[in-house]
Parts: sequence; structure tokens; C-alpha cells
Amino acid sequence: MASTSICRGLSQLSRVAARSSSLSLQHSKRAAAPLTLRSWFSSYPPHEVVGLPALSPTMETGTIASWNKEEGDTFGPGEVLCSVETDKATVDFEAQDDGILAKILVPAGSDEIQCGQPIMITVEEGEDVSSFADYVLEESAAPAPAEPAAAAAPAPTPAPTPVTPPPAAASAPAAAPSGGRVVASPLAHMLAKDMGYDISTVAGTGPDGRIIADDIREFDPSTVAASAMSTEGAPAQAAMAAAPIPGVGYTDYPISASAKETAMRLAQSKRNVPHYYLTVDITMDEILKLRSTLSSAIGEESNLGVYELIVKAAAKSMKAVPSANASWMDSVVRVYDSVDINVVVGTGDKLYSPVIRDCGAKGIKGISDELNAAVTAVEEGELSSEFASMGTFTILNLGMYGVKSCAPVIREPQAVALAVGALENRIVPNDDPDSEEIYKESVMLTATLSCDHRVVDGAVGAQWLSAFKSHLESPSTLLL
Repeated sequence: MASTSICRGLSQLSRVAARSSSLSLQHSKRAAAPLTLRSWFSSYPPHEVVGLPALSPTMETGTIASWNKEEGDTFGPGEVLCSVETDKATVDFEAQDDGILAKILVPAGSDEIQCGQPIMITVEEGEDVSSFADYVLEESAAPAPAEPAAAAAPAPTPAPTPVTPPPAAASAPAAAPSGGRVVASPLAHMLAKDMGYDISTVAGTGPDGRIIADDIREFDPSTVAASAMSTEGAPAQAAMAAAPIPGVGYTDYPISASAKETAMRLAQSKRNVPHYYLTVDITMDEILKLRSTLSSAIGEESNLGVYELIVKAAAKSMKAVPSANASWMDSVVRVYDSVDINVVVGTGDKLYSPVIRDCGAKGIKGISDELNAAVTAVEEGELSSEFASMGTFTILNLGMYGVKSCAPVIREPQAVALAVGALENRIVPNDDPDSEEIYKESVMLTATLSCDHRVVDGAVGAQWLSAFKSHLESPSTLLL
């Protein structure tokens, strides 16, 4: 019997080894975890132990959301075996070759596991499936667990302390309820869009609470942000994944897996990347005129805003200074041909950064359509693999919160990140030689560029920011 098993294993080993791996992730840019051949000389028929693949360059853990195949089902190239939840999105794991799913090692909904940890067994012959009904994974097939720490004596659980609610904030004019119909003048809608305000948070002073243009001009977003912080407090910042745990004088808010992954990556980037920051003030009068002209041409229902023009200006600046569109790769600096921009959308635990591919080749309308689609997907929870993809550059817009400027953390392996603040009316020196006025009122924007000094030195960063400023102050160049 042992001799027969050995011969059978040797006869099929070369054929399976030539395949290398029967499964791969179609959309992953990094190779999936290697598939391991196990038990060729054991009592089990020839089979493959398939590990959890890496679905993104930064993924280290994941969760099986659902299995599309059951034990005993056959599969072919391109068929979805299971859906895997990463730190940002749910992505399908597709087969590249044919086979039979003999055993599911990690049920759907289980705790997150490390990349490479076995999740299923596959075989080539249907009659071999029944042999794995009681399959027990060998200890060597799974990643070695960390050395457990010495167990401490459990502390007695304190009785929940009654929480005294904070005093109610001072009454303010009522704003439109979230998701409700907003009654505002067309000019108010346009001003709110241009200045990056959420019009539903603006209190109207017109007839029957109608929002008028003066309400937008006099609106202070910082009051709304302060109110949101006082009402939401720690839960919004902690991205709750479970019920709060009260203690004596404190409350613990559990962190979701995605929030932990994001925090870990940002902390790692901040440690590894030598950041420096450049800031510039930009006159936005001309870009607002261009936005108004384009909106009139294609219709206000297109929801064309200033953010889309900022994204296009950033893409143009990357073409003017291509050495900023790069990554530090330890032994080389990799400069990319395509400008793929991650735009940060959402808040709290629903903070995502979908990528808009090849922004340099897209028109302003195309960028606007993709940006609006991304915002809608976040609101409706319909996330695609693009929400977990890494581009070559990231833009963060904090204007809707009334923030003037921000120094963003660079997301490895990118080399730069841009943050823009709120549009502000400021009194500035009048540069019109024919005017008798010494000063004039202009709409200004503050932009801050974070740079990786290993890739982008101070001179290159200054050149990029100068090009960005030039494109926004002379926006006709965006149409070339």
C-alpha cells in the first residue's frame, strides 16, 4: 500500500508542479501567497493546500466574506471561488485553472487571518473529495502563532458607571435634516458647491427657512464641526466595531479591523517616510469663472465642482514635473507614466480613497463623473476593488469642514500627497495697474504638499507646487 501511494504521488507531482499554482487573483498587483503541496506521501490523495492571497500591495490580513463554491464543486478559469474582505473593500478571488474544491478550511465570517494561511483544499479527481471530509490541517501548513504572553489574573469587572449626559449646546438656527430636501436658491447651491460646503448643514434665514446666498457667504463651517464633535464624540473617531465597554472613569470603544489596518499603515508610513511640507496660497477667481462657464455649457445637473478642477490641475502638474509621480523602491526610484490619483472620500469608519486612473488623459467631465460615482458608492455601500487600489498620488479636501490647511501623511509607496483647505474671501493687494483701489477682494485657497525627501527634494517639490498654482490661476491651460 505504501509503495502504491508513493508511485501515485511521484507520477502526479511533476504534472502539478509544472502548473505551479492552480489559482491566482486576477486583479492583484502583487503575487498571491504561494500554494503549497501537502501530503503527497500520506494517506490522503494528491491535493493542494491553498493559502489566502494578498489582494493589495499593503494587505497582510483578510476575512472570508462568502464562499461562492461548496465542497465538491468543480471550477474553471475565471470563476469566483470566494469573496475576501480587505481593509478597504471586498474583492473576488478567481480561479485561473480548473479543479475541484475538496475542503473549506476557513468558513465565511470567521475572524481575520494572515495572508498565506491555508483556506481550502483542491484536488483534480472527483473521487478524491470524500477523503477530505475529516481532513485536519497539518500544524506545519499553518503559520506559526506568536509566543503567547503569560496570562494575567483577570481583573474583576467593575459595575457600569452611570454616564451623565453633557449639557445641551446652545440653540442654533435649524439646518436641513441629513438626507432631507434642501430648500435653497440656485445661487446658494452654486456658492455652496464652489466653497466646498455641505448645504444641508447651513441654516436658512429666508422665507420658511429657505437658504439664500448670504447664508452661504456668512456660514462658518467650524461651528458645525464643533457641534458634530460634541454630539458624536469618541465613537466617531474610534470607528466603533462593537458596543462600548464602560469602565470606572473611562469608556473603551472597540476598533474595527479596517480602522486598525488603516491606522497601522499610516503609522508605518509616518515612521518610514522623511516628510517635509510646502504650502502656497492660490487665487481661485479665474477657476471659479471657468467652473461657472463649464457648468452652463454642460448643465448644472452635472454637479461639476471645484474639486474636479483641482484634481485635473494636479494631474497636469505631474506631467510638468514627472519626477514627483514616483515611488521609493529601496534600490531604485520608480517613475510612473500614468497619473493615478487617490481621492479621499467619506468620514470616520467609512473613509475610503478610490483611485481615478490616468487623470492626465481624462477630461474634466470624465473626472467629475468618476468622482461623483465614488461618492455615491460610499454613501450606498457599493464598494469595488478600486477602493482598495493604490494610485501614484493622493488628494485630501478638507474645505467642507472649514479647515484652512492640513499637512497630510504620505501613503507608501507614494512620494507626495496634497491637501487643500476651504475657499476664503480675503483682502489682497490689487494687481490691476489700471485700478485706483489699492486692495481687492479675492477667493483664496491654501494648498499643502507633503513630500518624501528620498524621492522629491525641496526644489522639485517647489516646482510641482508652482505648476499647480499656475494651472489654477490660469485655468485655460487645463483645457489644452
